[in-house]
Amino acid sequence: MNGNALPTAGKGIPAHAVCQAIREDIVSGAHPPGSRLTEEVLARRYGVSRVPVREALCTLESEGFVTTRRHAGACVAEPTAQEAADLLDMRVLLEPLGAARAAQRRTEAHLKVLRGLVRLGQERARRGHTADLRPLGDWFHETLAQASGSPSLASLLTQVRRKVTWVYAAHPPVRRAESWQEYGAVTDAVARRDADRARTLMAAHAERSLAAYRLRRPFPVRNPKQPVNTLSAGN
Repeated sequence: MNGNALPTAGKGIPAHAVCQAIREDIVSGAHPPGSRLTEEVLARRYGVSRVPVREALCTLESEGFVTTRRHAGACVAEPTAQEAADLLDMRVLLEPLGAARAAQRRTEAHLKVLRGLVRLGQERARRGHTADLRPLGDWFHETLAQASGSPSLASLLTQVRRKVTWVYAAHPPVRRAESWQEYGAVTDAVARRDADRARTLMAAHAERSLAAYRLRRPFPVRNPKQPVNTLSAGN
């Protein structure tokens, strides 16, 4: 939102719209890790009352973007090195599952959107229009997640991708054409309802993409003094 009020600012703005605006500003770095998030300041920033801001902060805390500190209140979370690494592990595990479920449960409407995005993405990659590829890729993955037919899985996939974007800077120009060829192959498997092949192709794509991710610098990823509790690190 870059500090601008929401388009329809007012007391009736729903909390989910405020939540989305704050989340986008966290992911973009407008609210840096560790910075305080006070209800009064956020309400002025987005042109809303404090009530939807309070609700939005609760949601963002449950998603792991916000944490509450004693004497400081709500602050943007600061992931540990282990938590950052776990995000990529979760992506590699969840995206193949989502592709397999999409092959089993997708509708013709989902398939139409996926094929359209693949055509558009491949065209943009050939022409070197790199600025369009990230939003198109996000749209592809969101559609594939929705096609899984599982709201819980789709929500997890979306949340993990948002947090990966927040913590990591991707440098994929050398693979942009290859990535969209891989998306095309996944879409073909989904169209044939071949869950095993969709899972295998998406797993291979996710693994090949790992090398493109580098922790953002400067990004205050702290090394915890105590060993990470792996049972709660991903919550």
